[in-house]
Amino acid sequence: MEDWKRIVEPYSRPFFFALSRTTRGKTLGVRGLVLDKDQRVLLIEHTYLEGWWLPGGGVDAAETAHEAVARELREEAGVHPLELPKLLSVHSNEQFFPGDHVLLFRVDEWEPVEMKAQGEIKNVGFFALDKLPDNINGGSLRRIQEALMGFPPDPIW
Repeated sequence: MEDWKRIVEPYSRPFFFALSRTTRGKTLGVRGLVLDKDQRVLLIEHTYLEGWWLPGGGVDAAETAHEAVARELREEAGVHPLELPKLLSVHSNEQFFPGDHVLLFRVDEWEPVEMKAQGEIKNVGFFALDKLPDNINGGSLRRIQEALMGFPPDPIW
């Protein structure tokens, strides 16, 4: 039923990018690395993109990056940070969207809240590091490996 969003997304992407560029100039995105008490990592599956991703999105006008990652975590995954998210790394997303950068934040202390996503999230789950989904987004996998497994950092998302 929701496969139509994945079919439409590649065609709607140029319009979204054009709108983002005219309203934002350079763009900035955020992603959140959230662990549960069992040290499993939080991932989401969108209705419009393939694979599992770290939750996140764009920083809106008049919003700090910390506010953006907290908002995105609440909306997409029902996670409310109880402390200021910690900036882990900054990455260029130039290959996917010219002029875009992504900040990765870690959230260790959080509480569950009601998700606010309106049809954009298909699934939310926590995964053990040795049981990550096969179809995890490559950038998300690399950020997890860097932050939690000691892999060297890569400036490219």
